[in-house]
Amino acid sequence: MVATITTPRIMLIGGGAVCEIADVMARLSCSKPLLVTDPFMRDSGKASHVTDMLDSAGINWALFADTVPEPTDDVVVTGVEIINNGDFDCVIALGGGSPIDTAKAMTILARGGGKIQDYKVPHQANQPGLPIIAIPTTAGTGSEVTKVTVITDKSSDEKMLIMGLGCLPAAAIVDFELTYSVPYRTTADTGIDSLTHAIEAYVSAKHNPFTDTLALSAMGLIARNIRSACNEPGNATAREAMMLAATQAGMAFSNASVCLVHGMSRPIGAFFHVAHGLSNAMLLPTITAFSASAAVDRYADCARAMGLAEQNTDSETAVNNLLTELRQLNKDLDVPSPKDYGINEEKYFSLLSTMAEQALASGSPNNNPRVPSVSEMAALYREVWAS
Repeated sequence: MVATITTPRIMLIGGGAVCEIADVMARLSCSKPLLVTDPFMRDSGKASHVTDMLDSAGINWALFADTVPEPTDDVVVTGVEIINNGDFDCVIALGGGSPIDTAKAMTILARGGGKIQDYKVPHQANQPGLPIIAIPTTAGTGSEVTKVTVITDKSSDEKMLIMGLGCLPAAAIVDFELTYSVPYRTTADTGIDSLTHAIEAYVSAKHNPFTDTLALSAMGLIARNIRSACNEPGNATAREAMMLAATQAGMAFSNASVCLVHGMSRPIGAFFHVAHGLSNAMLLPTITAFSASAAVDRYADCARAMGLAEQNTDSETAVNNLLTELRQLNKDLDVPSPKDYGINEEKYFSLLSTMAEQALASGSPNNNPRVPSVSEMAALYREVWAS
């Protein structure tokens, strides 16, 4: 099998990397940026990490800070209007996965026209728009290195998966120092999101030796550091490890694809406005238990990479250790079940089949070691409700 690997053209990784934004722009022959971020980054002054550097370099910039959590099609359209009415040669995406995903969709739609719905899978969004310089401020989504974006269609509450080279940032600036102020809940949820990326990339039907190496490394970093990053927010070692793991896991799943957890999490996020990382965390233990029998040795490798089993531990024991740890991790990090989160029970159960059908349509479940039917996914949603 020949693996096709895609990554940003430029990657800067390390504390203080954001200070080199002007140099990155110059290397991309860019000088007129639109900064895409969210209201918090704007109102808290944290966007100044970038704008101060631009000002110092004498670079004029414009701002679009109206992105929303779990990005929606209407916000993308607003952003496209700004691109089309301006004179920009690049987009700087600053924030968590939502601003970065929004920026990706904006550049695709501004380049190709039509509606963002036209670009969802199985369509391949390969035509490049304005180059994106992605600067993540959370250690989780890996969106800074992926050829994926997820946008919610507000008319149907469908989370649309959009994939292709047009989604891939031209540059990624991965600076762990931007994560110090990230709150506990976000640190926990984005950390488990990264772990999900790594595990699913490793067990995916599309895995390859390149992605395997990244995924296993990310799992080990997360297992050793996620609790410290949550409980000791100023712990530089833990923050740096989690940021590196998020990027590694992002590169892994972008080049190997995700599986059933992601397929099933998107409808929960769309219908009930649950953050992507949290919906993944809700599902990860149950879906792993469902899937493990179809890839015992690979899930055992995950356990070994996470320090949950020795190299000579038999695979069945290693997998049991993995399942125990995933449940314990959710408990330690206070991950709520859908019921405990406050999701409306009647609506949740009325949508089981719809959510399962949307999950299947995303294509992700087909990469899973154990490919479920719609009825099996509905049963898994039932199981997760109060777990």
